[in-house]
Amino acid sequence: MYTFNKHVVRKRYGFAGSALRMVAASVSAAVVVAAFSTAAMAQGTLRVAITASDVPLPNGQTDQGAEGMRFLGYQVFEALVAYDLSSADKPVTLSPGLASRWSVNADDKTKWTFNLQEGVKFHDGSSFDADAVIWNLDKILNKEAPQFDPRQSAQGKGRIPTVVSYSAIDAMTVEITTASHDALFPFQIAWIVMSSPAQWNAAGSWDAFLNEPSGTGPFKVEEYVPRERAVLARNDDYWNPDRTPKLDKVILLPVPDSSARVAALRSGQVDWIEAPPSDALDSMVGAGFNVVSNVYPHVWPWHLSMLEGSPWRDERIRKAANLAIDREGMKVLLGGLMAPAQGMVPVSSEWFGEPEFKVTYDVVAARSLMAEAGYSKDNPVNVKAIISPSGGGQMQPILMNELIQQNLAEIGINVEFDVRDWNALLANWRSGAKDPTTDGAHSTNSSYFSQDPFTSLMRHLDSRLISPKGTNWGYYESAEVDGLIDTIRGEFDLDKQRKAIQSLHEHYVNNALFLFVAHDVQPRVLAPNVKGFVPAQNWFQDLTTTYIE
Repeated sequence: MYTFNKHVVRKRYGFAGSALRMVAASVSAAVVVAAFSTAAMAQGTLRVAITASDVPLPNGQTDQGAEGMRFLGYQVFEALVAYDLSSADKPVTLSPGLASRWSVNADDKTKWTFNLQEGVKFHDGSSFDADAVIWNLDKILNKEAPQFDPRQSAQGKGRIPTVVSYSAIDAMTVEITTASHDALFPFQIAWIVMSSPAQWNAAGSWDAFLNEPSGTGPFKVEEYVPRERAVLARNDDYWNPDRTPKLDKVILLPVPDSSARVAALRSGQVDWIEAPPSDALDSMVGAGFNVVSNVYPHVWPWHLSMLEGSPWRDERIRKAANLAIDREGMKVLLGGLMAPAQGMVPVSSEWFGEPEFKVTYDVVAARSLMAEAGYSKDNPVNVKAIISPSGGGQMQPILMNELIQQNLAEIGINVEFDVRDWNALLANWRSGAKDPTTDGAHSTNSSYFSQDPFTSLMRHLDSRLISPKGTNWGYYESAEVDGLIDTIRGEFDLDKQRKAIQSLHEHYVNNALFLFVAHDVQPRVLAPNVKGFVPAQNWFQDLTTTYIE
């Protein structure tokens, strides 16, 4: 059982009755009423309250961030390379997906060969083959292709920035060529999932495809109602019999307000909730619910703008902000369900290195740095931060950002919040800090996946991945960083690659390039009759083992 005492911290920081949270709750109330106005569900149906404010799009390369991929993207659609999510006790590794094996050409390491699984069918009955892979790469990379989809391209193109060409060698073999050596490519292609070409041709458009989606995954979409629900049904013809789901159905319900999710679970309207509020955990455990959590590759930072006019261009202000955050107080507020961040990856990570700057709680040192920069509590600098009230991996963003706001005010940084829907925040993050939708903001608060060096470190700082080519939102530019990234991509010797990754992470911390706040432990609460779930150490989870007792 979780035991904690948050009333002292709440009194100190004065979060009761937050206007930001009341706005979020009022929006969520209407969603809950609509979402739960459904008939009694069949036995073997798992009802999940997700944190997103809308149902993820069932088009393939779905939206709603990693949560969309977790509950719909990877359940309905699949990638060439998968994650082994079968264990709660070991770090997740890559495993065969729609490709049974892959290899890099020994003579030309820009060329990757993927041998496809035999006998795979899409939900509409059409065959999965090399032509389907080429068609799906075209849907996100080739603007001239009739099936090109700007929405899916926005989600997927930045995941595979080095791809320059691809071709079918034969019916069950695909070759993909990268612009340069890219030792991390298998991690990147794991993000790209396959939609049915035959179903899209029959539908005639991606909007029509949403009415009858078709992937290859263990679940298929039975019903999709935007803003209300998605109903996933077991795919009895799934190509991998070892992963045929035990559940009859999974119903996804968007409930962005954490209190509304708790109320829905207590009243029996759902069986599973994501990101429970910490002040409800003790009572929920006492009522017989199961709180499940595990470590996973996650960081919750502020991504800082380095554009002209941004206060974050000043290293002293960046370091002062990092020294001003009471992460242990935040941990108490979250019921212990976080780890204080000292960088983009945990200290235990083999990528952490030995940075000289120590991210800790030192208000005196923070005020000294602010004084050097010409600011104080009586003469503050103003910053504007884009945040969201909910979202995949966002933990408890309003509560956490309120604490940050008060901490930074104590050293002379006055924070104004620009609160946006999760999808709107992500759209701006992909567009970059120069985009008009940034509206004068100097940072954005998006939680990040850190499963591999590209997603955790490289994509945020590579000067060649500024929008629209990638997600270097803050427009950071450094020849040293670009050189380290090139070394990481091109180095197939794991020891040498690891040293370069450590150097890159040391650069992050020593220059305080982000506001490093927290690592999540991905808490969720399950009804006592939900059995068989294995909480993998990953953003993504396998629902095929879960069942209702």
